[in-house]
Amino acid sequence: MSDGTPGQDLPVGFGFRPYRGEEDHSAMAAVRLGCAERDGVDAHSVVEGLPTAAEIAEASAALEEPSRNQILVVCDGMVVGYATIRWWQERDDTWLYLHRGHLLPEHRHQGIGSAMLSWAEERIRRLVTQHGTTRTAVIGANAVASAQDATTLLLTAGYRRVLSLVELELGDLRQLPERGSELPTGIWTGPIGASHYRAAWRTVVDSYADTGLTQKWPFRDFVDTAHPACWRAAWKGQDMVGVALCSIRRHDRTVGEVEELSIRADQRRLGIGRALLLDGLRSLREQGATAARLFTGTANPHRSFDLYESVGFRRQNEYVRYRKPLA
Repeated sequence: MSDGTPGQDLPVGFGFRPYRGEEDHSAMAAVRLGCAERDGVDAHSVVEGLPTAAEIAEASAALEEPSRNQILVVCDGMVVGYATIRWWQERDDTWLYLHRGHLLPEHRHQGIGSAMLSWAEERIRRLVTQHGTTRTAVIGANAVASAQDATTLLLTAGYRRVLSLVELELGDLRQLPERGSELPTGIWTGPIGASHYRAAWRTVVDSYADTGLTQKWPFRDFVDTAHPACWRAAWKGQDMVGVALCSIRRHDRTVGEVEELSIRADQRRLGIGRALLLDGLRSLREQGATAARLFTGTANPHRSFDLYESVGFRRQNEYVRYRKPLA
């Protein structure tokens, strides 16, 4: 059996084929659009919105062997669904192999979703064997909380919920509070330059030290994706004690994103986070953004919801991560 041929039969008229590159991107974007209403997709989400063909092309190019780690569902030659696999190593050395499937609603409840799931799991088992990660690998899948079909499919197949993220939106950056919290004596804020990158990276990484299910973030990856125009840091003397890493969305420059807000553990509850957040949001506004988004874990122990809602953010959708043992 080849990597592109799942072991589960499909209804008559349906078939699987490998991803072929440029010719597929518009059809894949159309699948996502066709799923949006049924699954309650937030088109403007920074977690999982409605990607354009260009964005799907970028995401596919970032995959390892995209023609082997993406598969398309076709009906009478038309693309009606697709599945994708990617993987990474987490802080505790677990290797997470994540799959995500999308299928037009009119073709659900016929066994096609189960066949896509079977393909993904079979492909992941081959990858784990090739990578030699059997002892530390798990299978993962994502589903929007409002996507009941995907949720039911995963739970029926033995997956369990392990974490969830809630996305928040601040719809009008003109309505920011005029002032932030008063900073403690000796604390000051300012932009982040290239000479501060390692300190900023370490501030973020250390903030996840006691947090499970988080991806490793090498310093080189931090540097390669740095967009510091809207980054702000807080210092105590010469020591960095917090960062707000904000950026403008590349495909919609009216939307900014708070990618990270991290405060050193011994400096929390002093108003530093609020001051940094507001500095970052004002920077986004100066760069042309009219709205901002962010997401945070529902199990966040630092009461971040209170902080974000205090400056005007409001909750949107919830995104759930599921896992299943490899065996």
